[in-house]
Amino acid sequence: MPQWVYLLLLFIAFSVIGYLIIKQVPSLLHTPLMSGMNALSGITLLGALLITDLLVRNNQILLSYLFGGLAVILAMINIVGGFCVTERMLKKFKKGDNK
Repeated sequence: MPQWVYLLLLFIAFSVIGYLIIKQVPSLLHTPLMSGMNALSGITLLGALLITDLLVRNNQILLSYLFGGLAVILAMINIVGGFCVTERMLKKFKKGDNK
C-alpha cells in the first residue's frame, strides 16, 4: 500500500474518533474544553510539518507541498479561530463595561 494511502486512512480514522469523542462532551463543558484544546492545537501544526518532512524524504515533493501546505494552513486556521472564539466566550463572563 502506498504511504500516502496509509496517511489518508490515518487522517480519516482519527477524524472520526475525534468527532465521536467530542460528541460525547456535555455542552456545559465546551468552553473549558475549547480553551484547553487551543493550547494543544499546536500539535496539529507540528504533525503537519512532520508529515511534510516525511513525504519530502520519500521524494514525493508534489504530495508534500499539496498535503503539507494544506495541513499547515488548516492547522493555523484551527489555532487562530479557536483563540478568537475562546476570547469571545470569555468576554461574556467579565463584569462591568468591559464587554
